[in-house]
Amino acid sequence: MSSFNVETDSAKLGFEILDNHKIILTTVGTNDLSKVDAELKQHMTLTEVQITGRNFHHKGLSFVDTNPGRDLTYVRHTIEENRAGKLLKVVQEGENRQLEVTNFYQLYQNTPVVRSWVSLKNIGNEDLGIEYVSSFAISGVNQADDLGGNYSEDNVVYIPNNDWTAEAQWKADSLKDAGLDYWVDGEKKQASTKRISITNNSSWSWSEYSPNGILVNTSTNQAAVWQIENNGAWHYELTDIGRGNLLALRLSGPEELDNHWWKNLTVGQSFTTAQVAFGQVKGDVETALDAMTTYRRNIRRSNEDDKKLAVIFNDYMNGLSGDPTTTKEIPLIDAAKKVGCEYFVIDCGWYAPGYWWDSVGEWQPSEERFPGGIEKLIQYIRDQGMTPGLWLELEVIGIKSPLADKLPDDWFFMRHGKRVIDADRYHLDFTNPAVRQFADEVVDRLVKQYGVGYIKMDYNITTGIGTDLDSNSAGDGLLKHNRAYLNWLDDVFKRYPDLVIENCGSGGMRHDYAMLQRHSIQSMTDQTDYVRNGNIAAVGASVVTPEQCAIWSYPLQKGDDEEVIFNMVNAMLLRIHQSGLLNKVTGYRLELVAEGIKTYKTYRDKIPTMLPIWPEGLSQLDDPWFSYGLKGDHELYLAVWRGVSDEEDHQLDLSQYGSVESIKQIYPSEDHQTSYALNGNNLQLVFSKPKMARLYHVKLK
Repeated sequence: MSSFNVETDSAKLGFEILDNHKIILTTVGTNDLSKVDAELKQHMTLTEVQITGRNFHHKGLSFVDTNPGRDLTYVRHTIEENRAGKLLKVVQEGENRQLEVTNFYQLYQNTPVVRSWVSLKNIGNEDLGIEYVSSFAISGVNQADDLGGNYSEDNVVYIPNNDWTAEAQWKADSLKDAGLDYWVDGEKKQASTKRISITNNSSWSWSEYSPNGILVNTSTNQAAVWQIENNGAWHYELTDIGRGNLLALRLSGPEELDNHWWKNLTVGQSFTTAQVAFGQVKGDVETALDAMTTYRRNIRRSNEDDKKLAVIFNDYMNGLSGDPTTTKEIPLIDAAKKVGCEYFVIDCGWYAPGYWWDSVGEWQPSEERFPGGIEKLIQYIRDQGMTPGLWLELEVIGIKSPLADKLPDDWFFMRHGKRVIDADRYHLDFTNPAVRQFADEVVDRLVKQYGVGYIKMDYNITTGIGTDLDSNSAGDGLLKHNRAYLNWLDDVFKRYPDLVIENCGSGGMRHDYAMLQRHSIQSMTDQTDYVRNGNIAAVGASVVTPEQCAIWSYPLQKGDDEEVIFNMVNAMLLRIHQSGLLNKVTGYRLELVAEGIKTYKTYRDKIPTMLPIWPEGLSQLDDPWFSYGLKGDHELYLAVWRGVSDEEDHQLDLSQYGSVESIKQIYPSEDHQTSYALNGNNLQLVFSKPKMARLYHVKLK
């Protein structure tokens, strides 16, 4: 038996090569299981792979003890230093040299979170059907080196549930309450047939859950954090293996059992999994999310937008709602300029004179809406010193679009010989070169002819399980489209590196880091209730870096001062997506909008280097009080909201961030409705009525 470690300043992986040439992962960050007994080590599979026709070596549905996954043998490994840190490659082979498996682990200097992916190559003489392959597998997550404790009761799993207008709602349960029991009968232990299974199908990568998770062991004070980076289907699961005392986590892109994905790997062919990220730290949820936030910044495309954090006005939310015209836009443009916005985006509806949902696809401006051409209005935006933007939804063709009957079936998602129809639209398949050329022509026209510098790329329908046209399975077709779309997007940014393309999926239905390592900005939600919008804003940075997380601020026509303040605070520690009919918001209320934007500009340059904090933990929809902040060098920026609550007094303990020297309310500057005071490191607040929010700057010693 031999072993080796790979380390950077922040990350560590440890491996052992057993006597039977099996290689196992024993150490990840703070988690070290190198001392567990030899029998258990035989269950610590590095890469799970299930091939059609091979025996499953376990009971139940979990992807443990797969075949040939559990019997892969070590061949070699290499360690390469790169600008980010170190890249480890571990090569294994299946029996009879039919399959070569290469694990990739990218370690970073500044975070314990490691990026992981796997490549399979058929080196045999017959095709292999791939049903499952893990992107990352760990056995013994969040466990002490002596495997003491009851992992079922000691571990709390945090799962971010997702819903349209209710994004990133983290639900916490012990593993026992989530259904995974620690089964013990005296000295006898038994592995479970139960798995905690989190799966996303279809092309909204966030349709039900975020591709993220956190596991906190309250006994060992360890936290594990992970994310899956695929803009479509994915799967992860927690279960136990061995004698029932090794807790196992498996992360993957799509697979056959849950996602209808099956791949025929022909002789000489290779397949690479979705990339995923995993980190193990000492600490709590916030510690884990700090590490993940740093990782997300590491993998993101370098761009100016995430440095400048320009203020964007969009005409849609509680505004024109998809009914733009030159006459309606000009007063809004003037108002947006007045309050300090730097981008102005014309949202949906610019391409049709009336109802447009089922007829979209040509993306030509409506003469009825914009007499004299949309270019004239776009130039007016530029003349006011703002960068113009337009809304698109490039992956769909409406069933009543003039293009729908002209285009061949191979442009579209197909199943069982029929076009897939979702919500009166067909879905384009970007594996077709003609589709990508069509999309290029649309983008080129918007940028070169119309002169836009911003595209809001929306995505309001889904594909279902995928397309079976020219694919081994429907899930295979979906994955190929997902990857073709990402490649197309990469090419767009190569042509237009300064173009800002907002990632919008009917709000936040596709804010995965396959997309967000490319896009600089993400629409977090389409929540229209400003109080609930605050709840979502307060947790947005748990799944998206603060500088990418765009939140609506949409003052109502007939609201009061506190409603405007609440709206502004929602966005002021993230990215401001200003909206509302600002031309009809008057007097002091409009001044409050301008003040919020002016205040934001005084510190926004710090946001890309600050880390998110949640003094009261991750909030939920309709919490009576909630808070969120950013921490930097000896300072905090802190937003506090009173939602629908009967309590006007509230207290926040800030001691975990250091000793508080002073605190100042920075928005709004004038205030007769709230008060605050420091009692040591405790912030004591009084908000005189429900639905109030304030923004503070805290200096730390």
